[in-house]
Amino acid sequence: MPSAPPRVAVIDIGSNSTRLLVADVADGRVTPIERRSTVTRLGRGVDLSGRLAAEAIEAACAAIDPYVATLQELGAERIDAIATSAVRDAENGSAFVAELRERFALSARVLGGEEEARLTYLGATSEHSPEVPTLVIDIGGGSTELIVGKRREIEWHVSLQAGVVRHTERHLPSDPPTPVELEAVAIDLRGLIEAATAEAPGAVEGIAVAGTPTSLAAIELGLVPYDPKRVHGHVLELPSIQRMLSQLASAPLAERVEIPGLHADRAPTIVAGVVTLVEIMRAFDLGRITVSEHDILYGAAIALADSI
Repeated sequence: MPSAPPRVAVIDIGSNSTRLLVADVADGRVTPIERRSTVTRLGRGVDLSGRLAAEAIEAACAAIDPYVATLQELGAERIDAIATSAVRDAENGSAFVAELRERFALSARVLGGEEEARLTYLGATSEHSPEVPTLVIDIGGGSTELIVGKRREIEWHVSLQAGVVRHTERHLPSDPPTPVELEAVAIDLRGLIEAATAEAPGAVEGIAVAGTPTSLAAIELGLVPYDPKRVHGHVLELPSIQRMLSQLASAPLAERVEIPGLHADRAPTIVAGVVTLVEIMRAFDLGRITVSEHDILYGAAIALADSI
């Protein structure tokens, strides 16, 4: 009788959201048992102060507490707690990780840019190994990962200091954003992307993961409630993304939160995320991208199962 596949759990402590995946993993295929996400905005204020705010730390810990209980109840054999941009950038990031270890007995760690790229690419391509050069886009709260690869090999990657929380705080104080503010965020992003991608190889296809593209897919499909099975694999065309950007940017927050398909917690930062996606697609001359639900959580789960 074949043995049961290993059950693993990954907690991803990001700049905008804190997420949990409990999954069975066999032969590189991930079967989710439980998946949760809480918008905690751990990275708020880090761009200006260089430190994680006390209230942001408490918000992240408040999300992690029930996650730990859940993964224990579900019998996860191995657990990985990974922190990314906000914790990596913050002066008190190491102290926060130490607090997580002590408070929750988690082997929490901060990912370097290279491992973050590897796990993101592994997750995004876990079901489909691209036969042509493919750009994987992961727009986070404090940073954006761009990875070009083919089949299972990464050819190039970069981590941009561009994220939905960082660039909302930096450029979009008005509600709704003014045309001048929107142009400022686009110019800033364009400069970052152009400088970082000067030596990047070309890409024929694009895969986008994380909250910005999944929210756009849900908006385009009018999904209420959110349905990850319909979002996964949905193709977004650049003209459609630009139309949705106009809709989102022209609506005050009180109206934006009512847009079908957009989770209210993502409404304050979605505009910066969509501008980022548009500028990346233009830089790589991509007219469309495929949305994937399989991101760094999936990649970390596969890597964790392989280590058992």
